[in-house]
Amino acid sequence: MATDDLFGAADEAEESTRGPRAPRPGAPLAARMRPRSLDEFRGQTHLLGEGKALRTMLERGSPSSMILWGPPGSGKTTLARLIAAESNTTFVPFSAVTEGIGRVREIIGEAAMRLEATGRRTILFCDEIHRFNKAQQDAFLPHVEAGTVTLIGATTENPSFEIVRPLLSRAPVFVLEALGGDDVAAILHAALDDRDRGLGTMELEVDDGVVEGLAEESDGDARRALGALEAAARLAGPGGRITREVAAEALQHRFAVYDKGGEEHFNVISALHKAVRGSDADGALYWLARMIEGGEDPLYIARRLVRMASEDIGLADPEALEVTLAARDAFHFLGPPEGELALAEATVYLALAPKSNRVYTAWKEARTAARESPGEGVPLHIRNAPTRLMKDLGYGSGYQYDPDTSSGVSGQSYLPDRLAGRRFYTPGRFGYEKTLAERIAWFDARRQEARDASS
Repeated sequence: MATDDLFGAADEAEESTRGPRAPRPGAPLAARMRPRSLDEFRGQTHLLGEGKALRTMLERGSPSSMILWGPPGSGKTTLARLIAAESNTTFVPFSAVTEGIGRVREIIGEAAMRLEATGRRTILFCDEIHRFNKAQQDAFLPHVEAGTVTLIGATTENPSFEIVRPLLSRAPVFVLEALGGDDVAAILHAALDDRDRGLGTMELEVDDGVVEGLAEESDGDARRALGALEAAARLAGPGGRITREVAAEALQHRFAVYDKGGEEHFNVISALHKAVRGSDADGALYWLARMIEGGEDPLYIARRLVRMASEDIGLADPEALEVTLAARDAFHFLGPPEGELALAEATVYLALAPKSNRVYTAWKEARTAARESPGEGVPLHIRNAPTRLMKDLGYGSGYQYDPDTSSGVSGQSYLPDRLAGRRFYTPGRFGYEKTLAERIAWFDARRQEARDASS
């Protein structure tokens, strides 16, 4: 019996010393084609290239705990397995989706016994680590700190939001990128040629451009691409031909990369907002379509468009607010898909409207002033005086009704004395705000004339 059998980890120990073990018969193509060495690993050159951080760590033979953050199919699990193999370390996989903290305690107990009995270290690979709550993540800390296990966590979610800070301080984050089209195409070609693990024995013919098309449709997800290729091979049959039509049938529907509850939700709405702000109607329409195709609530989008109308267009085009509110009502009335066109119309209108955030800035400054001077009294001349006592105390004394003055503008101030002359709103140079700037200048001149006349 192998020593590691005592700790229930003979398979993992074998995997760590001779590379990832062969997948079981009938395993999916993506599992069969999993890279067996770093030389077979595609992509992530920013981490694994010569002199890069992760490559240097592996060459030293002592990987530390880490968090691998990247999109599906970018190689997080494979890379963790290869790190264990390269460092001659026992690899114990664990899924935060299907297993609980009790299993973690078992793994850590076995790792401690293994380390004491054989000196062999253990990599605890926690897939979907973001599924653990704060208390569960905290349970890793003392064992990572003591070196009982080397933790490699994998996540598709932003660790800044999903991983507790003490764990992040002990496990640096390595960001994996979606694979490029060339890398995915190379993986597919290797699967077609490989007679031991891939589809080589099927002697398939593949039309020009099909592999590249599957690579593009995969959105950088090698697992998805290999799954589509395997389905296409089944449709074609041994000795068959994979045409564009067969590949399209295998791929079926290409789901939008969008997570309504995760980071991608905020990334895409940010892209839509910035495209509108940058007056790029095409970019704005694309990100709007990505959200709609990803299943976002259209009324959430409508609310954001209304916000853009107030925040980024403002009084440069007062009709922008009307257009967005009308789009919200139109969608509410029509529903999808017809109502989506109203959202698209409003998006294009906002993108091409003149931009001004002057009201947004003025409102922030006014609120700041209100917080800094919460006790400033209302000037007596603009106070209400509904009772005799209040009139006797000077409430409303000296108030001038502006429309009754010769110019329609009096010289009186409407701010507390401490803030007299303070300006919050200054119109921009574009759209309707040019007219507003002229009005403000005219009002200022009339007020000054009235003050000069009364002095």
